[in-house]
Amino acid sequence: MRINIRQALISVSNKVGAVDFARSLERAGVAILSTGGTAKLLADAGIAVTEVADYTGYPEMLDGRVKTLHPKIHAGILAKRDDAAHMAALREAGAEPIDLVVVNLYPFGETVARPGCSLADAIENIDVGGPTMVRAAAKNYAGVAVVTDPHDYPLILDELHANNGSIGLATRLQLARQAFAHTAAYDGAISNYLSATGDTGTRVEFPATLNLQLTKMQDLRYGENPHQHAALYRDALPPAGSLARYRQLQGKELSFNNIADADAAWECVKGFAAPTCVIVKHANPCGVAERPNLEEAYLAAFATDPTSAFGGIIACNGAIDAAVARAITRQFVEVLVAPAFDAGALEVLAAKQNIRVLEVPLHHGIAGFYFKRTGGGFLVQSPDARNVGVADLRVVTQRSPTADEQTDLLFAWRVAKYVKSNAIVFCGKRRTLGIGAGQMSRIDSTRIAVLKAGSAGLSLSGAVVASDAFFPFRDGIDVLATSGAKAVIQPGGSVRDEEVIAAANEHGIAMLLTGVRHFRH
Repeated sequence: MRINIRQALISVSNKVGAVDFARSLERAGVAILSTGGTAKLLADAGIAVTEVADYTGYPEMLDGRVKTLHPKIHAGILAKRDDAAHMAALREAGAEPIDLVVVNLYPFGETVARPGCSLADAIENIDVGGPTMVRAAAKNYAGVAVVTDPHDYPLILDELHANNGSIGLATRLQLARQAFAHTAAYDGAISNYLSATGDTGTRVEFPATLNLQLTKMQDLRYGENPHQHAALYRDALPPAGSLARYRQLQGKELSFNNIADADAAWECVKGFAAPTCVIVKHANPCGVAERPNLEEAYLAAFATDPTSAFGGIIACNGAIDAAVARAITRQFVEVLVAPAFDAGALEVLAAKQNIRVLEVPLHHGIAGFYFKRTGGGFLVQSPDARNVGVADLRVVTQRSPTADEQTDLLFAWRVAKYVKSNAIVFCGKRRTLGIGAGQMSRIDSTRIAVLKAGSAGLSLSGAVVASDAFFPFRDGIDVLATSGAKAVIQPGGSVRDEEVIAAANEHGIAMLLTGVRHFRH
C-alpha cells in the first residue's frame, strides 16, 4: 500500500542537504512544518515553512526543551489512517496527518567525543523530542515515512517523483527499521557514557552497562567449519584503518576464517612504517619481512615458511603494483589485503579470480575495545597498543646487542605481538626466519621455530629472537644458543630471571628486557 505525502515535519541537527530536500518537497506540493534553527534555515532559503509553535498554538519553552511534545504533532504522526475514530479525533483537534517525519538527533556522540566535554554539556545534548517523533513515526510506518539519515533524501525524492507523490510500504518499513536502529544506537551511546561517568563527571574506562551497535555487512559462506553459519557485523563507527572498512575488489565470497586471518594480517602489517608484507595462516604470522619495496618484502616473507604460506592470507602496507601482484600470484593465495591496487596489479590479479582482493584504508592507530566471547558473556579489554622503543630497553647481559641486532630485535618484538602465545620469533635483517606459535610450553615453541627455519633452508646463525613473555627456565636459551642465535628480547619478570640471564652470558648472547608482555590468546 502506498501513501501520499501531503505534509512533512523537518527538524534536523545535521542540516546537510536539508534545504535542497525541503525545496524539492515544496515543489511536489508538500506542506512543511519545522522547528527553531531548521525552520529559520528553510525560511532564509525562500521555502514556505510553518513553525511548529504556530501550528500547535503553543510556543517553545524551557530554552527549546519543549517544542514538538504536543498532541497536534504526535496525534498527526500516530493516527491510524484506516481507523475512522482516529481520523475523527484528528479533525476534532484541528490537526492534520503528518505523512513524512524528517528528524535526526542532537549530536550527542560528537559532543562527548570532544576533549574536555563536561557532564553538563553531555546532558544538554540528549535529545528528547527528536527520538519521540522518530519512534512514533517508525511505529506507525503503515501510514508515515520516517527519515533519519540525509543519505536517504535522494531515495525519497526519486520514489515521490516516480509514483505521483507517494511512498510504498516496503520503503516505509525499511526506513522504520533504520529509525529504530538509529534511536537504539543513540540511547546506547548515552547509556555507555553515563554508565562510565561518576557524579562529578569523572570517567572510568569500562562502563557499568556496555551497549554495542553492530550492523550486518554480509552473510558469509560459512563459519569456522562448513556446517556452521556466519555473518560479518561492524561497529556503527569502525575505527579508521580497521578491516571492517574493507572494499572487496574481486574474488569469491569471504568465509569466517578468511576474515579472521585477514584481520590478523592487517593488524600486524599496520605496525610497520617501511614497505612490509605479512603472511598469515590460521591466525598466526608465518612470514614477515620489511624491505625497500613490497615485491622484495613479499619474497622474503614467503621464504620464511613456504609450506605454511600455501593458501595463506597476505597483507601489505603499501600500494600493490603489477610486479608485486605477479610475485604473489605465483602461489596459491586466499586473500590479499592492501591500502591500494594500481591498474596493472588489478589486471594481473584478474587472471586469478579466486583470490579475494580487499582494499582497506591504511591507518596505523589502534582504537576501541577488544572482545572475546565466553559462555553467557564477553571479556572486554583495551587494545594492546603499548609500543616499545629504544628508550624502553634494558640490557641485562655482559654483551650488548650491536646496532643491527637491536634493529632486528625491535622488528622481531613487533612481530611477536601478533603471534599466538607462547610466541618465539627468530629474525635477521628485518625479516622472520622461524616462528613458533601457540604451544603449551615455551620450549616447544622455541624448538618449533628452529624446526621451521630448518625446513625452509634458513640459517639461524647470528639471528635474533623475540619471546612474547619471559623464559621460565634456561632451557629455551640453551636451544637458542645451539641454533646460532646471538641476541634475544623478552619482557623479563620470571623468578628465574637470574638463571636465564646467566645462561645467556654463558652462551655469549645479548639480552634485552622490555618490561612489557604481549600474550595473545
